[in-house]
Amino acid sequence: MTTSSIKDIFRTNLGVKKKETVLLFTDLVSQKKKDLSPPPTHKGRKERFLNENREESENQRGANLRCLSLLAAEIGKSYCKKLIYHEYPATGNHGAEPPVTVWELAFGKKTVEALKKNNLLKPVLRKTAKDPDISYAEEIIRKNQTSAVDCVIALSHYSTSHTRFRDFLTRVCGCRYASMPLFEMSMLEGSMHVDWKALAKRTIALSKTVAPAEYIDITTPNGTHISFSKKGRKVLPDTGILTKEGSFGNLPAGEVFLAPVEGTANGRLILEWGPTRQLASPLTLTVRDGLVVDVSGKDEYALHLHKKLSERPENRNIAELGIGTNDAAKRPDNILESEKILGTIHIALGDNSSFGGKVKTPFHQDFVFFRPTVTLQYKDNSRQDILKTGRLLCGS
Repeated sequence: MTTSSIKDIFRTNLGVKKKETVLLFTDLVSQKKKDLSPPPTHKGRKERFLNENREESENQRGANLRCLSLLAAEIGKSYCKKLIYHEYPATGNHGAEPPVTVWELAFGKKTVEALKKNNLLKPVLRKTAKDPDISYAEEIIRKNQTSAVDCVIALSHYSTSHTRFRDFLTRVCGCRYASMPLFEMSMLEGSMHVDWKALAKRTIALSKTVAPAEYIDITTPNGTHISFSKKGRKVLPDTGILTKEGSFGNLPAGEVFLAPVEGTANGRLILEWGPTRQLASPLTLTVRDGLVVDVSGKDEYALHLHKKLSERPENRNIAELGIGTNDAAKRPDNILESEKILGTIHIALGDNSSFGGKVKTPFHQDFVFFRPTVTLQYKDNSRQDILKTGRLLCGS
């Protein structure tokens, strides 16, 4: 089933043709050196033990991802004219732009040289480029779009979904893009082993229900309560069928997502799960006027989140709401799969500039919430529940 599911990425999900060029890349997470100094207390020894176990788990996950990438590249060679395989040092953040070498492989060296010559590449990579610069970069890329690859399979540890790199490739060049951050082999026999037509039907139907709403209110049994406006924002279905020009989505797929209007989100988020593990105790994120203004809780992930949110004020932005639609997704300990679980929602912080929002920052982190109740409010003030304590009420 594993080999067959990998083949399906090329033939079913992306519909790769014999005349096409595919770029498949992964990133290499550097292994941290162990701290050999003796911890002074029992608490210190316990914290070191937990940290070392998590680092070993992350290192193993990275090694497994590289092996899977090499296998997928080998299998994929028979489906296309040319398959380019590339590895690069991990950026350290979801939503950070990949390095220049990846841009050259994807867009062509001539395009990248033109971006450099016009002093556009660095601000784009740093996510500091203003709208006129973005438009100028688009012009250059569009003139040379025939040099771009036809498909990308991003089997990276850190997500490239919410990057200008991905946006330019799909929107300007018409490239088809499968983003697969934190992908694990077990997903090939789990959340990827799904009825793709049924998943697409459910996801598209739900997106059509959400589209006309103006406000969204969300609660969960553990105390999460947040509301925001979505006026004027597109609702996008992630179906896993990426055969049309410019298609983009995750694999495994199965969500409806949108960018809430900046400055409108208010409430609190209770996090019980981080991206790759259940937290030892919940964290509370206080949200005011679209930004996370406080993180409280005892789990060590609070320190990591504090650090990330302190790096740039844009990182505090309530960037995304997603609603899971994949009935084969089950794992809660990997955000790539958990955010697709049918009946869950996820909320992301940071960048949303690549899917209809206005915030640009090299950071995008999703958090999943279980058993949510999601209520839509329409222009005429009518209200509709689309999820009730985790049960999908429409779109099925």
